[in-house]
Amino acid sequence: MSSHARGILLLVLVTAVWGSTFAVVKEAGETLAPSVLIAWRFTLASLALLPVLALTPRRSAAPRLAPGPARPLWRDGLILGAWLIAGYGTQTVALQTTGANRAAFFTALSVVLVPVWLTLVQGRRMSLTLWVALPLAVLGLGLLSWEGGAFVVGDAWALACAVTYAGFIVALEGAAPRHHPLPFTFVQVLAVTLLAWVWAALSAPGQLWPPQSAWGPLLYLGVAATALTTLMQTVGQRSVSAAEASLIYALEPVTATLFSFLLIGERVGWRGAVGGALVVVATVLSQRSGTPQPELPAPRGEAGVPEV
Repeated sequence: MSSHARGILLLVLVTAVWGSTFAVVKEAGETLAPSVLIAWRFTLASLALLPVLALTPRRSAAPRLAPGPARPLWRDGLILGAWLIAGYGTQTVALQTTGANRAAFFTALSVVLVPVWLTLVQGRRMSLTLWVALPLAVLGLGLLSWEGGAFVVGDAWALACAVTYAGFIVALEGAAPRHHPLPFTFVQVLAVTLLAWVWAALSAPGQLWPPQSAWGPLLYLGVAATALTTLMQTVGQRSVSAAEASLIYALEPVTATLFSFLLIGERVGWRGAVGGALVVVATVLSQRSGTPQPELPAPRGEAGVPEV
């Protein structure tokens, strides 16, 4: 198998694992408070990444691909971690009251919202493809909501997840070139862990230890869906172009729908299928304009390929 084919296979597996997390989080959320779920998920991810970090050769200096003064690793990691916990937190809360497949498509709107963030923050102009993608995404989400009945509070939380995750992507674009990917990834994951434990201690002080039935989903979310996918994504994108990777990542809500059916029996009717297809098309269009979708905090270089 060629390195390119192996890279594509790894990214397909990453996308499939990402898609499965919606159903797993929804099920785990029935026994765990959102803050506790996120705290344990990222604690396990931090522990899983530690040996990889320890075995990685140290670099003498950080890359200087971005203009401006150097910034401490911990500072950028904490800022990105705050954006991440906002995204993961709103998504986890959303899954308590909305369907896993609907939440996946709503979350996919983050890719289309990134240009809006850039327009507001950096004054960039939106391309024609993005002007087409935005109404397509809104129409698709409307069809998804129509099929699922009345707009529920979980849908609002899922939209909040899309907005906050778009903010994370924009912040990552500016910070990633300043640091080596693996240490930067670890600091972000560790920041989410610390912030989540503060949240859990304040919101669910008597529910911090998970029941025995929750450990399986937590290990899957922490080790496989967070730590392992970060490493697979880093290796996979060494031999796969950013354009190819973005098309693969656009399939995440599709895989989420498949796993939601297989794991928890959620179904999608024709309106939901059309709406989901429109969201995927909008996602592809937005990514074709050059805006990446890093689902996990794996910093990339200017061409979209990780620098490890």
